[in-house]
Amino acid sequence: MSKSKDIFYQNLAQTTPFALGYEISHAEGSTIYTTDGRSILDFISGIAVSSLGHGHPAIKKAVVDQVEKHMHVMVYGEFIQEAQSRLGEELKHVLPPEIDSYYFVNSGTEAIEGALKLAKRVTGRQQMIAFEKAYHGSTHGALSVSGNKVKQAPFLPLLPNVDRIRLNEIADLNKITTETACVILETIQGDAGVRIPDYDYINALRNRCTEMGALLILDEIQCGIGRTGKFMAFEHFNIIPDIVTMGKALGGGMPIGCFASKKEWMSELSENPMLGHITTFGGHPVVCAAAAAALKVIREENLLPTVQTKADKIASLLVHPFIKEVRYKGLMFAIDLDSEDRVQKVVEDCLANGLLTFWFLSTAYSFRLAPPLNITDEDLEKGCAIILAAIEQSAN
Repeated sequence: MSKSKDIFYQNLAQTTPFALGYEISHAEGSTIYTTDGRSILDFISGIAVSSLGHGHPAIKKAVVDQVEKHMHVMVYGEFIQEAQSRLGEELKHVLPPEIDSYYFVNSGTEAIEGALKLAKRVTGRQQMIAFEKAYHGSTHGALSVSGNKVKQAPFLPLLPNVDRIRLNEIADLNKITTETACVILETIQGDAGVRIPDYDYINALRNRCTEMGALLILDEIQCGIGRTGKFMAFEHFNIIPDIVTMGKALGGGMPIGCFASKKEWMSELSENPMLGHITTFGGHPVVCAAAAAALKVIREENLLPTVQTKADKIASLLVHPFIKEVRYKGLMFAIDLDSEDRVQKVVEDCLANGLLTFWFLSTAYSFRLAPPLNITDEDLEKGCAIILAAIEQSAN
């Protein structure tokens, strides 16, 4: 065992006793390379993080240039830093004008925490409504509005006054009342197995929130930043949330989160009390430089119109009797197989043959795909062939 592996297993806290355990040498484009000479085609993008692949030259240059200037200099919000301003300018290009104030934090789950606090602060209310089968992160508040009871149970009690409704069930919207501070929804539910709201349903949700004075928080941490072929997934439904959360792909491979809303509401976090929300490392200049570069690449290289074409190609290739359903919006996929055991075999066999796919936390009969937005057709076809071979092999 190498020294790095020894420290990984003996000294680094683990999220699972079944870590994949490959020792990484480097990564480039859509491929990850291990220290023992293996190459792994990446159909996951670090769970929708590396949406421009690995080592995009524009992002690397932005990181190096910023490191040469400065790294952390002061807690977020005290100094004017060019990298943060450039990221704000890029977001102005792609977000609706109603969402014009951005708070940068360190991760998606932190963005959720900030969004929940903002909703309570703006409305003066306490009740929050979340969705069955939701996933919003692992910090205390984010876990409270998530839907996996097994993951929640060891950490009870969680936040009070959280009620739940079901996706695409119109009758449940009656639970949203004048006591509701916010409703939080992944615009497309990820861990639930890529569950897509009906157009009429999500518009009814938007209208009900407006009618009751409740704020609609849309979690775009996984489905945003071009993943579905629109910059934000809510654009597919012609609605605008009151608060939006971002993360994952926003950083171009670097760690970042953001919650955003209109300036009038966001300003309430800065007074009564002052420092109503604060972060030391949020808005880190190196990370913001990477994020601004990533958004500029997506915009200037006009990548979004190609996303659905690539997604439809994957769907057309992944046809097999053991595949029961393929759900997708853009390059965000859930592949349902006929048994949980087969999912386990297929994911493991794909990796053994040089393709990284992955499981869902809460949908055991599905596996997920989220390849880079700029992946080549050649790599798409290669990856799909490995998946089909793994499914065929799983019958043995």
